[in-house]
Amino acid sequence: MIPHNFPFSAVIGQQQFKLALILSAINPAIGGVLVSGPRGSAKSTLARGMVDILADDANFVTLPLAASEEMLVGTLDLQQVLQDKKLSFSPGLLAKADQGVLYVDEVNLLADPLVDLLLDTCASGINYVERDGISHQHSSRFILLGTMNPDEGELRAQLLDRFGLSVNLSNQLTIDERIEIVQQREAFDNSPTDFIRSYHTEQLQLRTSIVQAKQVLNTISCSVELRKLIAIRCHDAQVDGLRADIVWLKAASAHAAWFGRAQVSEIDIVAVEELVLAHRRNAEKNSTTVTPPSSNEKSEPPPFTRPPAKENSANEQLNSQLEPQADTQNESAGEWGSMAPVQQEIADIAPMVLPKLLTKVAKTNVTSSPSLQPSKGKGSVIGGIRAAQKKSNKIAWFDSLVSSLGQWPPEKLRFKKAKTGQLTIHCILLDTSASTLKKLQFSRAKAIVMQLAEVVYRQREQLVVFGFGNQEVSQLMSKQKAPKNVRKWLEDISAAGGTPLRDMLKKVVDYQNRLSINSECLYFKNYLITDGRSSQQVSDSKLCGDTILIDIENAVVKRGRGREIANQLDGQYFLLPA
Repeated sequence: MIPHNFPFSAVIGQQQFKLALILSAINPAIGGVLVSGPRGSAKSTLARGMVDILADDANFVTLPLAASEEMLVGTLDLQQVLQDKKLSFSPGLLAKADQGVLYVDEVNLLADPLVDLLLDTCASGINYVERDGISHQHSSRFILLGTMNPDEGELRAQLLDRFGLSVNLSNQLTIDERIEIVQQREAFDNSPTDFIRSYHTEQLQLRTSIVQAKQVLNTISCSVELRKLIAIRCHDAQVDGLRADIVWLKAASAHAAWFGRAQVSEIDIVAVEELVLAHRRNAEKNSTTVTPPSSNEKSEPPPFTRPPAKENSANEQLNSQLEPQADTQNESAGEWGSMAPVQQEIADIAPMVLPKLLTKVAKTNVTSSPSLQPSKGKGSVIGGIRAAQKKSNKIAWFDSLVSSLGQWPPEKLRFKKAKTGQLTIHCILLDTSASTLKKLQFSRAKAIVMQLAEVVYRQREQLVVFGFGNQEVSQLMSKQKAPKNVRKWLEDISAAGGTPLRDMLKKVVDYQNRLSINSECLYFKNYLITDGRSSQQVSDSKLCGDTILIDIENAVVKRGRGREIANQLDGQYFLLPA
C-alpha cells in the first residue's frame, strides 16, 4: 500500500518554506533547500508533500543517515561479476532520485563526505562514478531537500553555503493556528483519500503554475541595474565568494516566472533575499534602499494555501521589508557589564588562569573514560579517545573480485583502508543560576567560556554550550565551530533561579549518545563551569569523554561542592583563582 502524503496546499503557514520549495521545483539548478527548525514545524510534511506537485513520474527518494557511499552513488553488480565475469554498474540512490526529490532528514548528522557528494551532483546534474575499476556517469537532476534541528548541531560553513536556499522555521503558533492544524490533521487521519480529494483543485492549480513557470524560465531577462542591486546586497552582506550572486539571480528569475513576468523586477529581488542570504550573511542586515515597483505589475502569486487567505500585495510586501526596523536589542550591557569591563575581566583572568587550565585540560587526553566505549570492529579506546585501528579487517570485495577477474573465491583478498582521525567536540556546561551572580562569578565564568571558545576555534574543532539555571536546561549554542563574535553572544546570557544539575547532565548525556550513533571516532571534552551550589548527587550521571569541573566560587570559605561533584563525575577539579 502506497502511503498518502499530506497535501502540500493543505499545510497551514510556513509561507517562506513553501516559496523556497516552489522556486526549486521551477528551477532545480538553484541548488536545493536547507530547512532548519525545531520538531513539529512541518519540515517533513512539506518536504514529502512536494512530490505531489511535481510531474507524475517524479520520485521521492529518502537518504538514510546510515547510508554508505556505495548506496548513494552506486557500485558494482556483484552477481554480474560472479556469474558473467563482467563489470556492471548497479545504480544507487542518486540514479533513483533523477527528475525527482532527494530528501535527507537531519542532514546535519549526515557524514560530511556524503554531503559533499550530494551537493556536487546537485550542482552538476551528473553523477560521476570512478571506483572499483569502473568508470560510469549518469544523469542525476533532482531537488535536494535537507532538514535539520539546530539543537542537534550545525552544518560546516562550506557545506551550508552549498545549499541554494535556506529557511529558518519556528513552531511558535497562535491559538487559532494550533486548533486549525489539529483539525486538519484529524480530518486527514480519519480519511486520507477524501481529504486529499478535497484539495485536488488547489494541488492541480499549483502544479500547473509550476509547469508554466518552467516553460518560460529560460526567457526571463534581468536588467543590468538589478544585477547591480544583487551585487550590492551581496557585498553589503559580506558573503563569501559569488555563489550567493548566482543563486540569487536564479531564484529571482524563477520567482518572476512564477508570477508571470517576462523580466526580473525589484519585487523578485526582495522576495528571495532572505532565502539566499540567511545562511550566508556575515554582516548585519543592511538597509540598501530599493525603489518600490509600479503598481501595475502582477502581484498575486498562484495559490498554494487553503482556505485562500488574504495575501498582502507585492507592493505591501516590498514596503514592509523596506521599512526601518526598530532596534529591539537590549540596551543594557547584560550581566557581564560594558565592553571595557569585559575586556578588563578577561585581561585579569586569562594570563594567570588560562595556561594552567589548558595544561590541565590537555592532560585529560591520557585519562581513561569508562563512559566512552567502542563498538565492535570500530576501534578501541586509547586514553579516553575512540581511535580507529591502523589496519581494517573489512574485506574490499569489489577490489578483490575485480583484481581476480571474477574468479570465486578470489585469489587474493584486499582490505579496505582503516578510517583515521577523530572529531573532538568541546561541551561547555555553564551554570546560569542566581548564585553565580555574587562577586562577579558569572562574568568570570563568561570570560573563561570566551577563552575556551577561542582555543577551540584555533584548533578547528567544534563547540556546544549548555546553560542550566532557573530550574531549566537549554542549549545556548548549537554544535559548531566557535563563532568569531562570541563576546557579544555571551553578553546576552543572563542568570537566575536554581541549579538543575542532574537535569543538565542527563540532557547532555542524551545529546552525546545521539551524536555517537552516527560517528565512529568521536571524543568529548566537557567543561562544567559552576560555583558548586547544588545538593544533588550526580555519581550516576557521568558524561561521555573527559570532564573537568571549573569552580568559579569566589569566596574564602567554600560553601559549594565543586570538588565533590567533580569526584562523582570521575572528572578533574580546577579552582578558578580569586
